[in-house]
Amino acid sequence: MKFSRDVSIQRKSAIIIGLTVILAIAFETFQQIYYIRKFDLAEGVSFFTLLKNQSYRWIVWLAIGLLLLPFSRRFVNETNYRAGFFLRHLGYILALVVVNILIISFIQLYLDGNVFTFRILIQNYITFYVFQKAPIFTLGYIAISVILHLHFLNQSLQIQVQKLSELKENNLNLYNKLKSEIGDKTEILNIKIGNRHKIIPVTDIVWIEADDYCARVHLSNGKSYSMRSSLKTLQEKLQASFLRVHRKALVNMEEVKELENSESVSLILKNEVKIPVSKSKLKAVKDFFQS
Repeated sequence: MKFSRDVSIQRKSAIIIGLTVILAIAFETFQQIYYIRKFDLAEGVSFFTLLKNQSYRWIVWLAIGLLLLPFSRRFVNETNYRAGFFLRHLGYILALVVVNILIISFIQLYLDGNVFTFRILIQNYITFYVFQKAPIFTLGYIAISVILHLHFLNQSLQIQVQKLSELKENNLNLYNKLKSEIGDKTEILNIKIGNRHKIIPVTDIVWIEADDYCARVHLSNGKSYSMRSSLKTLQEKLQASFLRVHRKALVNMEEVKELENSESVSLILKNEVKIPVSKSKLKAVKDFFQS
């Protein structure tokens, strides 16, 4: 589908360029025949004679303009648009225009049947075409260069996007494979204490208490550390044995000694700490014990 779309875009672009060249040839032909008849510059000059002369000049211009394709493709990845970038392109375009002027001057000299001399070539043809054709040829090549640069830049970006998409897909497949094999739950907590980082194994955590905008992690050795995180975020990171039993408590159920079901339901931990269980979490706690 993407290849078909690219081909369609290229075909449309070619048609647009072709129609633009045809319109330019027709316009210049009508312009010349208007001036010839208006100021009576020549007799017996027909529209088709002028059209033939205009056509070969623009065909030469278009054929030489094909050299802009490899040139634009070569510098497509150069997006640092400094003076050197523009001077290089302008110099190349002016060189193509010079080649155009020389070729159409030689062709017209031959068609007119004149004897070749450098003086006639320069005075009668090159000088004339420099003033008549060079400006519009130059502007045309500049426009084509801009279009080609944007076209190849777009192609380059599409290739990079495709590579990134494939990389993302490969990494996602690798992640899913690893997740199915080893799970995606963390086995440590990295807690920042001043300028240091404390690495705490999950197996050392007894329970975690909500403390304003932080969480206080209580360990089996009696120590506790504060870290900037929510209980919800920590529950998603930790293993299945960590259960939210209260809006302010996340408990490692492996450290629970018993469930006290009196007036208020509580969990008694192995270190004799009592953690209240909210009514909304009671079913999840009981389900955990049953499983």
